[in-house]
Amino acid sequence: LAIALPVSASEEAPKPSPEEQAMMEAFQKAGALGPQHERMARQAGRYDITIKSWSAPGAPPTIDQGKVTRRMLLGGRVMLEESEATMGGQPFTGMGLSGFDNVSGKHWSTWNDTMGTGLMVAEGDCDEHGACTFHGSWNDPITKGKTHARMTTTWTDANTEVFTMYIPGQDGKEMHMMEITYVRKP
Repeated sequence: LAIALPVSASEEAPKPSPEEQAMMEAFQKAGALGPQHERMARQAGRYDITIKSWSAPGAPPTIDQGKVTRRMLLGGRVMLEESEATMGGQPFTGMGLSGFDNVSGKHWSTWNDTMGTGLMVAEGDCDEHGACTFHGSWNDPITKGKTHARMTTTWTDANTEVFTMYIPGQDGKEMHMMEITYVRKP
């Protein structure tokens, strides 16, 4: 039978070495909230979305509607976006995470949806107004290779965001594939 005895003040835990202290400080900086996280948190809310999709350059877009909810997770470090919409007239749900990595100094995002079972991963830069440019990729179900995309985000006002995605077209040149307009609900 073991009995725990109280630790006296003279039996303090050993002090960390300078190396251990430096490691602790590095992890604290990696997890600290900054202005990028504060800007991201201002995007939390509920939105109506309009999705325009192009199958080829010059083709008319298909237009779908949906709803998005954004909320912060992990103490304000990560944004969760949940989407319910139609794509090509079919029911569609999707979920993305986004954040700012203090270590790399880059914004990042992931996306999963009901049109596949894979993961899109992207990384990029954003300015203080929320204008962003990301580069990302996902596994193409037709070629089984990676599809690379460039994505931009701009805010036309405090409640309206426009997300645009560009992919290589059949001729190898960048083509405008998708545009989603988010309008924040009151």
